[in-house]
Amino acid sequence: MQELISRIAAETGLSPEKAMQALGQILLYIKTEGTDPAVETMIDGTPGANEAIIEAGNADADASGLGGMFGGGGGIMALGSRLMSLGLDMDGIQAVARELVSHARRNAGDETVDRVIQTTPGLSQFA
Repeated sequence: MQELISRIAAETGLSPEKAMQALGQILLYIKTEGTDPAVETMIDGTPGANEAIIEAGNADADASGLGGMFGGGGGIMALGSRLMSLGLDMDGIQAVARELVSHARRNAGDETVDRVIQTTPGLSQFA
């Protein structure tokens, strides 16, 4: 995961901490909004994914003061807002998504990742 974070930080100009937060936000969204069992397969098969999700959930809880009650919810627009609040523009969001998809494909497989992209609302516009 550290190599992935370094690539994202270099490509987007984010700090490694914010790159990790961006990854976690996308993964949390996928976990919350994805409708296919392939979501869990991808997350379980992608090293560091669960840790990134936990960190993103904790950041949401700290920011909202609601103990993470709403998790990664709010739809694709809320995800975009959270990513923009980290300092990403649309190109940066797409760069993070591309790197994540590439990393997940190498670890969880093309078929699994394709199913996740196809069954998670709005994800295809970023991936």
